Amino acid sequence: MARGSQRSGVLDVIALLAILAAIAGPLLAWLRLVPALVGFYVMALGGLLSLLLAIGTVIGLVRGRRYGVARMLGLLVALVFVIVAVRGAGGAPPINDFTTDLDDPPAFRKAAMLPPNVGRDMSYPAAFAETQRACCADLRPLELAEPPAEALLRAVHVAARMPRWTVTQVDTEAGTIEAVEETRIFGFRDDIVIRVRPDGAGSIVDMRSKSRDGRSDLGANAARIRAFLAALQQSKASSQ
Repeated sequence: MARGSQRSGVLDVIALLAILAAIAGPLLAWLRLVPALVGFYVMALGGLLSLLLAIGTVIGLVRGRRYGVARMLGLLVALVFVIVAVRGAGGAPPINDFTTDLDDPPAFRKAAMLPPNVGRDMSYPAAFAETQRACCADLRPLELAEPPAEALLRAVHVAARMPRWTVTQVDTEAGTIEAVEETRIFGFRDDIVIRVRPDGAGSIVDMRSKSRDGRSDLGANAARIRAFLAALQQSKASSQ
């Protein structure tokens, strides 16, 4: 009996640590006290521990056992962790770089000079192309009726209004805009480049969005491209 109580006490402590980790990870990252990946890994560790404990807790509950507050809160954290993980993944492919032009992706210039990217390969990975074609055939260039100079100016105005974007460079000669978006909670930073080129009497707008951290972006970069191009298209409609 004493051994069982001791084991239960240890598991309660582990459950408390898991809960603290699941809360502390996002909180510390949100306060920018730890790097984004550290906060994410701390949260993930807490979630995984809660999930492992939750399996034993559910089995115990089915068998009629009773547990303290720590184990029941751990069960709740595990449930939240599973829901967030499933919704976050959403069938997103395990890549973190998306573009509207797979044959000639816009190149990062300013981003390649930023300290976090120095020494990194900022080219679009050729191996990602087939994966993107399979998941995101809707990511295509946006055709605009106005000439490149006007289209670029409007794209700059739209980029400046995008939530959590910081425009880092506008190159009127190259027809490009570069920006960085920082996620609200963890503070992950993704690099963005928009390219405007002539297309007959009008313009064609391409875009690329790339994560600095992780192998998979949980669909964030593709969603960012869709959001910007939709906003740019809407700005055209609004200006008419």
